[in-house]
Amino acid sequence: QVQLVESGGGLVQAGGSLRVSCAASGRTFSRYAMSWFRQAPGKEREFVAGISRSGGTTYYADSMKGRFTISRDNAKNTVTLQMNSLKTEDTAVYYCAADFAWSTTVVVTSAKNIDYWGQGTQVTVSS
Repeated sequence: QVQLVESGGGLVQAGGSLRVSCAASGRTFSRYAMSWFRQAPGKEREFVAGISRSGGTTYYADSMKGRFTISRDNAKNTVTLQMNSLKTEDTAVYYCAADFAWSTTVVVTSAKNIDYWGQGTQVTVSS
């Protein structure tokens, strides 16, 4: 069982930066590929960024490339999403997600494969 708790959401002006973090419980964090998803009002949950178990492989949705950076610290059981050059369309609830992975290089991009979800943290970007 893995429990995920997000933090760091808030209100920021367009063009600004924000960092959201996810703290995971349990001793098996390093066995999980970690991802961030987001969901805006009236829209489906969408993939934002993912990172492999080892942290050596990352993948981003096209609209986030060059602006967002995902990282993890397996010693501290945390995964972080650094968001720069934020746009109003980035406004959403951001969810941390964990999927057990046998491979150390796989990145999970589909919400259908997720084993555990965090409760979400609101990110609001004002114009």
